[in-house]
Amino acid sequence: MTTRARIETAVMIVLTILTLAGIHFTVVFLSPVSRDFKVKTVMVEKGASFRAVASNLEKEGLIRDARGFSFAAKFLGAYKKIRAGEYELSPAMTPVAILDALLKGRVKRYQVTIPEGYNVRDAAAAIAATGLVDEKELTAKAMDASFAASLGIDGATLEGYLYPDTYYFERGQTVEDMLSMMAGRFKKVYDSEFAEEARQKGFSVKKLITLASIIEKETGAAGERPSISAVFQNRLKKRIRLQSDPTVIYGIKDFDGNLTKRHLQTPTPYNTYTNFGLPPGPIANPGKDAIRAAMNPADEEYLYFVSMNNGSHYFSKSLREHNNAVNTYQRKRGRKGV
Repeated sequence: MTTRARIETAVMIVLTILTLAGIHFTVVFLSPVSRDFKVKTVMVEKGASFRAVASNLEKEGLIRDARGFSFAAKFLGAYKKIRAGEYELSPAMTPVAILDALLKGRVKRYQVTIPEGYNVRDAAAAIAATGLVDEKELTAKAMDASFAASLGIDGATLEGYLYPDTYYFERGQTVEDMLSMMAGRFKKVYDSEFAEEARQKGFSVKKLITLASIIEKETGAAGERPSISAVFQNRLKKRIRLQSDPTVIYGIKDFDGNLTKRHLQTPTPYNTYTNFGLPPGPIANPGKDAIRAAMNPADEEYLYFVSMNNGSHYFSKSLREHNNAVNTYQRKRGRKGV
């Protein structure tokens, strides 16, 4: 064989190898396994090797060749850059699209909405309903004084400081991560919208959020919050007990929904029928409107309010007027108001 023939043969072999490699790369990396769009959930554990992840993807029928997938990823410099988490992938995705999802951390996120007025236990139950965490573990951590202090919270617990909002959590997040996210949202909102005004009006964070939490629990009508705030702040100035049912309820372990006279007479740190002043801390997580109302009470001399059983309250300046309102609106209906 002449030198030229040898060169031509070698070139043909190289071209053939490159062609086959290109075909293999296309099949392994650019072609989906099937047209099945049914989503499969895959968990990439923290610290897992790329080969282990690729092997699992092949096992789940999401890629054809784990070895080829790993080689291509290594060639592209993506071998050690994938992010842990829970992914929703389908066989109709190309392997390169799957790798892109792993690299960019397009993990499954669970939406959880924490409404205004939820307390720590309510929030823990809502988050635990996703199956991501244990309710008791999250509650215990939120009520841990040392953890609250580590987040810079001026209180014995995170009660009041888990900002009501919609959150997106990921499987694999710890309860510390979740609580830090929520408390971080509170601090961001508070610092940007309330901190300066609160300082000028002489409110500490703890005092303001405690008062706001009581206002939040007393009414769901936004227009009434400044009037509710006026009642409590007038009582504080006159050294009259707040007599707020929600504070009493907060201090009752395993409350069954039936507030009794005995409850009102049983001393607890949160019983504002037996104690003067604000309770030792917030009783729920207030929203913006309640916080604003706490800083900006209505310019009224109200000292009492009672439910009119239509979602709103009747406000009074004297005990006589209040008793008349109670007789009008609460006779044979139980009790609600201060």
